This record gives sequence, C-alpha cells and structure tokens, in this order.
Amino acid sequence: MHDDSTPTIASVREKLEAGQRLSFADGVFLFGPQVSLHELGALAELRRRALNGNWAYYNINAHLNPTNVCVYRCVFCAFRSDLRGGRAYLMDGDQIRARGQEAVDHGCTEMHIVGGLHHEKKFDWYVNILRMLHESFPQLHLKAWTAVEISWFEQLTGKSVRGVLEELVAAGLGSLPGGGAEIFHRDVRDRLCEHKADAAKWLDIHRTAHEMGLRSNCTMLYGHIETDHHRVDHLLRLRALQDETGGFQTFVPLAFHPENTGLAHLRAPSAPVDLRTIAVSRLLLDNIPHIKAYWVMLGVGTAQLALAYGADDLDGTVRHELIGHDAGATSPTALSVDEIRRLILDTGREPVERDTLYRHVVRDSDQQARWHAGAPIACGG
Repeated sequence: MHDDSTPTIASVREKLEAGQRLSFADGVFLFGPQVSLHELGALAELRRRALNGNWAYYNINAHLNPTNVCVYRCVFCAFRSDLRGGRAYLMDGDQIRARGQEAVDHGCTEMHIVGGLHHEKKFDWYVNILRMLHESFPQLHLKAWTAVEISWFEQLTGKSVRGVLEELVAAGLGSLPGGGAEIFHRDVRDRLCEHKADAAKWLDIHRTAHEMGLRSNCTMLYGHIETDHHRVDHLLRLRALQDETGGFQTFVPLAFHPENTGLAHLRAPSAPVDLRTIAVSRLLLDNIPHIKAYWVMLGVGTAQLALAYGADDLDGTVRHELIGHDAGATSPTALSVDEIRRLILDTGREPVERDTLYRHVVRDSDQQARWHAGAPIACGG
C-alpha cells in the first residue's frame, strides 16, 4: 500500500477494493487533473452500483419559496431581495394553499419549502405555513426550512434548536432539506455569507434533527472561490456527522451559478468539474446512501451523464424552482415524469419513483401514490 501522503490511482483503487475509507489526501488527489475523469467515473460507478444496483431514483415534487425578502446578503445569492426592493414578494395564505393544491393535482408526494428570512415575519408565520399545508394536504411530505432558517428561528424565539424543531414537527414538518451548507471552511464561508449560521451551527442543527428521528439531506455549493482542499474538508465533515448519527439520506452537490450575484465575474463550473465533483463525493461519502444529480443546477444533459459518475438520483419534477433559475440556470422550469423516466432509461438504468424517505412509490389506476409495502427506507442508519 502506498503512503497516504502521496496517493496514486492504484493506491485509491486498492483501498476501495479492500473496503477501506479514503482519506483527506486521497480526496484532494482525486479532485486533481492528474486523475482522468474516465477512470474516476469508473470507480464511482462501481461504488454506486454496490449501493443501489441498477436503480435510478426520481420523485414527483414541487418547490415553495414563500418570500424572497431576506435579512442576509450572501454574496452568492441571486434570489434574495431587500424588503422594499422591486423584486420583493410575499405569498399570502391563499397563494400557498393554491400551490399545495397544484402539487396534489399533479401527483406530487413532496413539497420542498425554503425561502428568505423576512425582516418582519415572526416564527409563527413559518410554523403556520406548515400547519396550513399539512392540514389541507396531509398526503404531501413537507421537507422544509434549511439549517440557516432553523438558526434564525432560534434567534427569533429564544428557543433551543430542539424546541424549534419540535414545534415545526407538530405543525407538519417531515424532514429537512440540506441547503445553507455552502462551504464549511471559515476562510470561504466568511467571504460568502459572513453573518449567517456557521459550519458548527449547521452541523449541530442536523445532528439534533437526526437525534429526534428526522432525516435530512446535505449539500455543498461548489465552483466559486473554494479550492479542492475546501471541498474535501466539507465532504469529510459531512461524513463525520453521518458516522455519528446516520441521518443523512442524500448528498446534493450544487453547482454555483454566478449570474445576478456578487460573484458575477466568475464562470460557472464546467460539465467535467460537475462530473468530477459528483464522482469524488460518491467515493468519499461512503456512509451516505444516495448522491443526487440535481438537474436544475447541472442542466439536464450533465445530470443524465452524472448517472454514470456515481449519482443515483435525478431529484424530480421540481415545479416552481426559483433560486437556481434566478442565478442564471438555463435548465427547464420543470420536467415531466415521462421526460425523467426517458432520461434514466436512455442510460440503461431502471427508473424508480421514490418518496422523500426513499420508499418506492407505485401508482394505482387513478394515479394516486401509495408506498410499496416491501420497499425499505434507505436512510443510512
């Protein structure tokens, strides 16, 4: 075995074949240009197949961003608006219920809810969004509020993280999305989003959620001012928390889009960078069962290619996504189920509709969702 300080593709392959965990040095090496993308992808594909066979997942979901008004001014964000900005909006109860009805009418099993941190809205406003949707549409799983939002709620109320989460669960919260992680390393995070929840707070909120039995996703925003070292540091912090709690279901690498942001002078990451990031993530995150190729940020073509580079999930129909598109994402505003299934089938993989907790969904003659009784929940412990 080669010394860990000077990894080679042969030493990495030896570790993987022996079932050994890759190190920080291995991760930095795999991000480097000396490793061919084709060879890296082949290693990631072997790992993906061992975890998920020939399945590629999708779900039927909708996004809800109740407001874009936000107290924070993250330099990478094109979505936020000032309270009196020309783009500012705030959805009322009727609009939110209408969005829930639309989701149900289109067969959605999940609503993904995130947004700005409005200066004038109290915690009860956020709680009532969940309560309203849960009471009106109990068949929808509400995946809501990032760790950054949970941290804000903690400040608003003086409650503990657990207390905030308990109140949200009582109102209908089903799980947490993974947003707000960005890049954990302080040297980068302080330049991107100096005042919002730091890495320790983000990780602690997900730790608490997992201890309460909630599942969550995790993310990394890449392709801006970070280096390979920062990416590997980020991934290994996620891996360490997963060792501790087992509560992460899916890792979602988020490709940065610079348009309309404070980093508009940068170029968006290329498709090879996207594919390398997905492949390295699959190899380093050996304890997180799923890697998502989020087609909204990657573009449909790159997301489809990513299914051969370690990804096993294309996300879903994603109705009404705003955050990525405001930053210049040129992907469609939604995909149909037929389009998603075709994208998967064209790669030789078997499309499987899932719910938020990775239970397989089957449809009866009326196209109503029900869960396959024998399908396990793949949640990493």
